[in-house]
Amino acid sequence: MFESIGRSIELVKTSWNILMDDKKLLVFPILSGIVTILVVLTFILPLLFSGALMGKAHAGPVLYYGLLFLFYIVSYFVVIFFNTALISCVNAKLNGRDLTVGEGLSAAAKHLPAIIGWAVISATVGLILHLLEERSGLIGQIVLSIVGGAWALVTFFVVPVLVIEDKGVFESIKESFSLIRKTWGESIVGAGGMAVVFVVIGVLGGLCVLGTLFLGIDLLFYAALALFLLMIVVLAVVYYAMQGIFVTALYTYAKTGTVPAAFNRDTIQNAFMPKQAGPGNI
Repeated sequence: MFESIGRSIELVKTSWNILMDDKKLLVFPILSGIVTILVVLTFILPLLFSGALMGKAHAGPVLYYGLLFLFYIVSYFVVIFFNTALISCVNAKLNGRDLTVGEGLSAAAKHLPAIIGWAVISATVGLILHLLEERSGLIGQIVLSIVGGAWALVTFFVVPVLVIEDKGVFESIKESFSLIRKTWGESIVGAGGMAVVFVVIGVLGGLCVLGTLFLGIDLLFYAALALFLLMIVVLAVVYYAMQGIFVTALYTYAKTGTVPAAFNRDTIQNAFMPKQAGPGNI
């Protein structure tokens, strides 16, 4: 346990150092967040005025689920597009080159057909899981959460494969599954550990906000709450960028067996728990 925690901290530190060395990588999660907010407003405001947001009973199931599916597609497209741009820049960085933000976006634009295809598939899976959750009890929702987690694991390397190998969406899914099955085994340690670090920071910040309640000073509480919300936004942006760095480094090792110079070899090798020992496995 303590070894996993130490490894997770090492992964966070290395990804952080790379991010601080190339701060423009933060632009992509910021742009993704801004565009996502605009997408949400674009869908919500018309629904509010039409009354369709009250539910499928008022809007009709076809319109309701049709709009929901379209929203899923557009939302996934935005996230995947900027993630593609981010990974393009990270991959160049790990190989000793430097891409501008514009070059990263141009690199993502070259993969538009695959990005759209991956957005449609992701939206379809997301909507199906959403519909099943609506009709499931507690046990069913737990099972569906496990299914969703398995899908996320299988498709862990889809975007790096799509970007770096310039493959189509179905080939990227197949290659991602192959890399996970052959190389990484069944349990993520590194990526989950990185998420835990950020969650812990967020929880500590939340506890500090709650602590101001006991002081009985309203102005202090609202100021602390505002700072906490700002911190959550900053954490989300930094995590998004660092996750892109981490995933690209893991993909590079999974595909080539070469650990990027910025990362410690043992840290990368043990980022995932091995499925079995043998040549080519970690």
